Amino acid sequence: MLEPTDLLGEWELRRTVVDRRAGAAGTVTGSTTLTATDAHEVRWDESGTMTLDGRTVPVSRTLFVRRTRAGGDAARTAADHAWTVHFSDGRVFHPWVWGSAVAHACSPDDYTGVLDGDTALWTVRWDAVGPAKDYTLTSELRRRTRAAD
Repeated sequence: MLEPTDLLGEWELRRTVVDRRAGAAGTVTGSTTLTATDAHEVRWDESGTMTLDGRTVPVSRTLFVRRTRAGGDAARTAADHAWTVHFSDGRVFHPWVWGSAVAHACSPDDYTGVLDGDTALWTVRWDAVGPAKDYTLTSELRRRTRAAD
């Protein structure tokens, strides 16, 4: 299992969007940067360009991945060290679970996501299904390499 601190750095972002309800497909291309703000928080910044249904628009978002800080140090369990993804306004998005499905409660639709991969290439996939949405987002993040000096 990878922790968000294993993925610090700059990433090339390529996201595919398949909106079955609208009958449209598109892409997002750009970058993602994961930066440690302290030992218990990683800032996740995305920016890029979305092309969908004949339109191209700039997109960006910021998330925070925070480690749970439970009570006293003597009785900490694995759950006390769990990471959770938060929206920029502080609301919980989903638990950071590697390789297994997670859910995001956003009524009336159901969101299921999976984070998987390794320290060179990882993916985030979300399926949203319900009365308002029916789409799949698949993000591929490839570690950005620096050109030799």
